[in-house]
Amino acid sequence: MPELPEVETIIRSLSSKLIGLEGSSFNFFFPGLLKNNDQDILQKLKGKKVIHLRRRGKWILIDFENNLSLVCHLKMTGQLLFIPSERPLDKHTHFILSFKDSRYELRFRDVRKFGSISCYPTPEVLKFLNLGPEPLRVSFSHFRKLFQGRRGRLKNLLLNQSFLAGIGNIYADEILFEAKLHPGLPVSLLEEEEFLRLWKAIRFILRMAIEYRGTSIRDFRDAEGQEGDFRNRLRVYGKESELCSRCGEEIERLRKGGRSSFFCPQCQVEKNRGID
Repeated sequence: MPELPEVETIIRSLSSKLIGLEGSSFNFFFPGLLKNNDQDILQKLKGKKVIHLRRRGKWILIDFENNLSLVCHLKMTGQLLFIPSERPLDKHTHFILSFKDSRYELRFRDVRKFGSISCYPTPEVLKFLNLGPEPLRVSFSHFRKLFQGRRGRLKNLLLNQSFLAGIGNIYADEILFEAKLHPGLPVSLLEEEEFLRLWKAIRFILRMAIEYRGTSIRDFRDAEGQEGDFRNRLRVYGKESELCSRCGEEIERLRKGGRSSFFCPQCQVEKNRGID
């Protein structure tokens, strides 16, 4: 699933292309893509210009001048592509937004059909998403307070979108390796120095992943169909049995609850024995 760096890459590649364009028509080829609305509300986007693109967590928000926002989530295999309208339709294209006086159009492609599109009043859109703070904007003091009253395992908490918005499985593993923290560490055992290491690791990994335009492992492409390059800089995710770049120990894979975590047992020492 595209995570914060991938979605940020899409926003950056789309902004210069979409802002100022006037919506002219839309077509749904898979009605299930539209969530929580009927198509009538989208009629209000016709004749209105795009004024802003932004990201919130893993969500893409396209703001129009009539105070309505198109809200997209790519889920597992979704792609939002800005391509020439004469290009033949891919069988997995489920939505098209066309623009006045433009030979390009915005297409939503999704092999597994888990993605979604909604339309909300711009001033109200964020309350519908119910997300935690942005990881790259939260101060350390605020970050530290987020842990008050929290329980459970550290990686599970990082994946909780109401805790921090935008981190998924790939970057949680990379962040925890950078911070030298075990994915199964109970949050209650975090020490003060480890909170700072974790906060710094989140900022370092996410910023670097954005710089290298995200991670393309299977489906991720930016708005022009280009792959991200951060996959060549992954140090633990998907590296089971390979040697750790830091210490030379074999990377291990931990399976729990249908999810895999990759970590170095030497660099990320488990210290939760005796705790369920």
